[in-house]
Amino acid sequence: MMKAATYFLLAAASLMLSGCAYTLGDARPSMMRGIQTIAVPTSQNKTLEPNVEGMLADTIVKELQTDGTYTINYEKNADATLYTTLVSANRRPARSVRGNVLATSEYELVTVISYELVENSTGKQLMTGAVNGRTSFFVTPDLQTDEQQALPLAFSDAAVNLASRLSEGF
Repeated sequence: MMKAATYFLLAAASLMLSGCAYTLGDARPSMMRGIQTIAVPTSQNKTLEPNVEGMLADTIVKELQTDGTYTINYEKNADATLYTTLVSANRRPARSVRGNVLATSEYELVTVISYELVENSTGKQLMTGAVNGRTSFFVTPDLQTDEQQALPLAFSDAAVNLASRLSEGF
């Protein structure tokens, strides 16, 4: 009797779990199923931020390697190429100085990066869009240096969002 009850509970549990949306294995978007390797050339820059093209591409490569869904390779050996462009990098006040609402004590830095993923063999555009990266930084007497130091953190946040889009579709 005890064995029959155990088998019944196992069968009921497997039926209940089989109806769930959970799946094991590859969770890539359908258009990315055949893509195993991605090339990431140096990014383009449409802002006035100097010398950030290589830093942005490196940050994206590191995040894609951390994610592990795709292997990074040279363009001639890759299944697809990811073209990225820094569209904007804007700071806006996040917190004002106590007692003086016109002075800012903390800024939020928001970067917008557009991307296009192209299949190398056919030239077909697989994915396109834009991702945001955000970080905040406190103000010191050298605001320009503060912003320069915050830029890699905003790039890193955008790279996490981009890797999620490429590997999971959202």
